[in-house]
Amino acid sequence: MQDCEKGAPLKVNAILFDKDGTLFDFEASWADWVHGVIADLSDDTETLAETLAAEVRFDRAARRFLPDSPIIAGTLDEVSARLAPHLPGVTPQALSARINASSGSARMVPVTPLLPLLAGLRGRGLALGVATNAAVAEASAHLSAAGISAAFDFVAGCDSGYGAKPGPGMCRAFAETMGLDPAGVLMVGDSLHDLHAGRAAGMRVMAVLTGLATEADLAPHADAVLPHIGHLPGWLDADGI
Repeated sequence: MQDCEKGAPLKVNAILFDKDGTLFDFEASWADWVHGVIADLSDDTETLAETLAAEVRFDRAARRFLPDSPIIAGTLDEVSARLAPHLPGVTPQALSARINASSGSARMVPVTPLLPLLAGLRGRGLALGVATNAAVAEASAHLSAAGISAAFDFVAGCDSGYGAKPGPGMCRAFAETMGLDPAGVLMVGDSLHDLHAGRAAGMRVMAVLTGLATEADLAPHADAVLPHIGHLPGWLDADGI
């Protein structure tokens, strides 16, 4: 990530955001929805509901995700593959379609007022994008509901043809689409999947603490760790951007 001639980091000229846990508080946005999905799939049968919750590492009583929940950074197909064996006659593909049909209506809770933040970043001349392991239709629905779709030059999901994180495909596609050197792009996310994806694409990587990973989890893999993305302008100012 260094300028070979000057030996200094390339100036950030674009930011690529993860969605869940980065733009939107993960647990506040998804816990009630997942609780409802489990109730629906189990037809309120307690034993089955507990089995499904255990598969996705979700504490139903507390309505909290356990830190190793595959829902946090995985794809819907990965989650469905774990749940389907407990649902006779339901294929993982059919289950993914069923869950995906309702995920776009989940109520997202922004980590900070997003519209002024994103407008300010664009006012600095920064290109903005979203790379999420959710389906692109879900991502588009959530960005639209939050009134921030127009702020982004690029939105990719796990079904956009670039692969899923921690693979670097979506990150590389953003840089290529925008005609940017990846070394001038900052990938911002709340999970190791996000950080590994950005790093593998040659980007600078920023961690935020609005998912379930801790600073101790993320700091060894990030160039910096912020409480939430509302602190980005201050960090950019301090970085001379």
